[in-house]
Amino acid sequence: MKWTEGLDKLSIFLYLAISLFAVANIYSVDEALGEKQLIFFFVAQLVGLMIFMMRTKFFENFSSMIYVAGILLLIGLFPFGTEILGQRNWYKFGGITMQPVEFAKIGVSLMLANYVSGPDFNLKVKKSLWTSLTIIGVPAAVVLVIPDVGSLLVFTAYFIALFREGLSGWFFGVGGILAAVFLTALAIDPIYIIIGIALIYGIIILFNSYKIHWDIYAVVYSAGSFILLCGLAYGSPKILEKMPKHQRERIEVLYKGEKAFRDTSGYNLLYSKTAIGSGGFFGKGYKEGSVTQGKFVPEQETDYIFCTVGEEWGFFGASVLILFYTIFIGRIYYLSEQQKSTFNRVFGYCFASILLMHFAINLGMVMGLFPTVGIPLPFFSYGGSSFLAFSIMTFIFFKLNYTDRNSLV
Repeated sequence: MKWTEGLDKLSIFLYLAISLFAVANIYSVDEALGEKQLIFFFVAQLVGLMIFMMRTKFFENFSSMIYVAGILLLIGLFPFGTEILGQRNWYKFGGITMQPVEFAKIGVSLMLANYVSGPDFNLKVKKSLWTSLTIIGVPAAVVLVIPDVGSLLVFTAYFIALFREGLSGWFFGVGGILAAVFLTALAIDPIYIIIGIALIYGIIILFNSYKIHWDIYAVVYSAGSFILLCGLAYGSPKILEKMPKHQRERIEVLYKGEKAFRDTSGYNLLYSKTAIGSGGFFGKGYKEGSVTQGKFVPEQETDYIFCTVGEEWGFFGASVLILFYTIFIGRIYYLSEQQKSTFNRVFGYCFASILLMHFAINLGMVMGLFPTVGIPLPFFSYGGSSFLAFSIMTFIFFKLNYTDRNSLV
């Protein structure tokens, strides 16, 4: 049997293609940073080689230690972290910085996969459900206190993996309803939202009155959910007012447009959209983007790197990149579903879902469809922590898939 038997060549090609295309784009923005990113790339390959030399059981047996280490790194930010761009979520060692939340995601993915693959796991049992939520919730709570809103949103990706393992769709439905009420109440007078909620509840009760068993639990549940939704609608504008100015403006940009905040929170988005729109179909050419080369977009080598692709490579280049990401993420989901091991499957779903959240939020952010929350584009944004963490997860999954393909069990 060839040693390459079991390697998924399509996934490896897409990983390398996206990563090297990223180096080229970062180099276009800043040559020094591009050279550093190339070093990060080679370091990641060495780490990947080490991962392939490990026994697969290592990731199961040491998942709890990796998980705890990730949480301790997050907690350590409070006394030892360095504040960068208003957030204390970095460690700094001389000229080297590290963002521990990126590595904490690896620990949560491994720990969740280990727990879900246990013999007693059953999401229909409250103990299994609450333990799963605790595994996700503990590091998420630390991230909330930091605060790092962007990373907190990414933690919701784990619910996709749990949904595959039997989590009720109501979790997504309730979350979607709460988000819709909150965002809608920021654009429309809350009184109209409350009237709308009351009408919906009234219609549901009217057409289902013959099915409803009016026990105390049903009444309390219905009344409680109604009060919660109305309270959220009424309080949403007040919650927005209490937010720090920069966070409040990032949300208001979605409603009022970036031009209303062109000198503050809308500045990045205004020039990002200008860069993407000016690229046309085939782009202006490598290192020929006037917005990119003029350094008009802050953080254009990290969170806003996609605007460089849009300006220099145009609609065609941006579409190819999006296609590569879509195929890569879909491929990880597909391979995860083919795994014989539950541990492998759950880890694969966690990994693919994290990629999906980062990809969707980052692109939505640079195109004005989502507030700016500081989410890097996987493998593409400049940064050693992000690239190395995503590469480690990639190689762990490649190793798990390789072992699973060659397993006779």
